[in-house]
Amino acid sequence: MAIMTINLVFESHSTTVDNEAGRATGWLPGELSARGQAEAADLGRRRRDDGLAAVFTSDLARAARTASLAFAGSPVPVLHDWRLRECDYGRYNGMPSARVHGDRREFLDRPYPDGESWRQAVARVGRFLGDLPPRWDGQRVLVIGHIATRWGLEHFLAGAALEDLAGEEFTGREGWEYRLG
Repeated sequence: MAIMTINLVFESHSTTVDNEAGRATGWLPGELSARGQAEAADLGRRRRDDGLAAVFTSDLARAARTASLAFAGSPVPVLHDWRLRECDYGRYNGMPSARVHGDRREFLDRPYPDGESWRQAVARVGRFLGDLPPRWDGQRVLVIGHIATRWGLEHFLAGAALEDLAGEEFTGREGWEYRLG
């Protein structure tokens, strides 16, 4: 059997009320702001005719809502997967972003209080990636997620060290392209 490649595109969930207020939502659901709803519609315009076989999204409300707005009425299946969730900040969920993200390196291997570490969150994304080839070989798929989702893709598909990713400021853009396989 020939080894095929999966073309994977990552897009961050659209802007939330928490993003605008400077809060790190973590495993809380999050609600798209008016700006975020417009961004989701734009995502749909950009990606609907992009040759996608499927859209995978975190099951957290903000990512799931981004996907549902972007692909409403589209024949492209939207599949929810909890492994694409943001890092669980535990007691820090919903706290100011500056506090949660200001010391991310401290939580690379040590879990947030009552939560998980960044390495644990990234490992979830690795397990998701391991399940893609049997069904999606040779296909183009979209993943909608969070910072931890992108870190997982960067780590497993681009060879980035988590220590380096922890030092970067997350900036949104229109799609990161990866190849799996």
